[in-house]
Amino acid sequence: MRWIRAAGRGLLVAAVVVAGYVAPDAPGGGARDDGRGPMTLATAGDLTDYLGPLLDGWNRTHPDEKVTLVELPDSADETHAQMVTGLRSDRGRFDILNIDVAWTPEFAAAGWISPLDRDRFPLKGFLPPVVGTATYDDKLYAVPYVTNAGMLFYRKDILDREGERPPRTWQELERQARTIAPRHGLGGYAGQFLPYEGLTVNAAEAVYSAGGSILGDEGERVTVDSAAARDGLGFLARGVRDGWIPREALTYKEEESREAFQNGRLLFLRNWPYAYAGISGKDSEVAGKFGAVPLPGADGPGTSVLGGSNLAVSADARHPESAADLIAYLTSEPVQRKVLTEGALPPVLADLYGDADLVRKYPYLPALRTSVLAAAPRPKSPRYDQVSLAVQAVVHDAMTQQQSPAVAVRRLAEELAAIARRQG
Repeated sequence: MRWIRAAGRGLLVAAVVVAGYVAPDAPGGGARDDGRGPMTLATAGDLTDYLGPLLDGWNRTHPDEKVTLVELPDSADETHAQMVTGLRSDRGRFDILNIDVAWTPEFAAAGWISPLDRDRFPLKGFLPPVVGTATYDDKLYAVPYVTNAGMLFYRKDILDREGERPPRTWQELERQARTIAPRHGLGGYAGQFLPYEGLTVNAAEAVYSAGGSILGDEGERVTVDSAAARDGLGFLARGVRDGWIPREALTYKEEESREAFQNGRLLFLRNWPYAYAGISGKDSEVAGKFGAVPLPGADGPGTSVLGGSNLAVSADARHPESAADLIAYLTSEPVQRKVLTEGALPPVLADLYGDADLVRKYPYLPALRTSVLAAAPRPKSPRYDQVSLAVQAVVHDAMTQQQSPAVAVRRLAEELAAIARRQG
């Protein structure tokens, strides 16, 4: 998992397995008993190198509560594995975790993170849907730090030439991808369709955009066996079968899909907002020739999956009061502004999306705000890793024509029911 991307996750993720690390005030180091003192913030690699300066600002004004940044590799799977191993065996070695939004239920149910006082954080100023990613069992277990939502990137120059507007429905997207793209030597539509977390996100968006759902009641109830889910999977499977989703897209993750669009090989691309910078860059063949709009859906605007990351306080934090104050600092308006301008990450504060200066610099912000406000979390479950693997396997079989969407949905419902039974 990377700072700037990840199947929706793309962003800051925290972990704690650091070979040879010694806590700043381990036994004998003068630990205080008021919940305040030095801390660690462990995270996946900061690819834009912006977090260090942000934390330097905190450290200058909090010399007795300095935070040490610990970076791990970029891989989401590796980060999750190391994080879980550390949480189970290396207790008390960190104070703050920044976790993928989909992991909050898992960490909360396992007792690895502590409930937080809602009044301590500026939640009323956040984009409303993002707060739901930080709750479990009606309690706040984390604070949203960055958010994300999928968007549809499109070749504006080509649609303008054809006298067309960007699609708002699947029917419009399919027609344009099937008829316009070939006339210009392009593939029609791509997302992140390799069997990994990105495929789970794309599949969930298809189901949600058709009016369906996958799980309910914090993962205890399976809701995926529906006409909407069959329509959603059918949309993806039909695209590959009929050729307006190139078969090559079945190998795409975020970067591969971005490069395909950026190199002028696609008419439409579903990706996260981070892709805007690269597509606009000097090496892009489509710089100045594209636009970004919310995802289309079955009968109108679609529903994106929320990405991003949440800051949480470890249940074994040495200094939970300082940790909570640092989270409040990282979610304050000045820092959230830098999250966007220096980290290229979508902030959680609603007012920033209407800031005229920011919109001039990042013209996709209004569309991103619309996408986030209409977005929904990934299926909530304490066993989310198993849920995601099941979704990936089943949807891949449907898209490669090994199973019909109807059979795939029934199979997925059975596998998710088995996971829910193990959860209970």
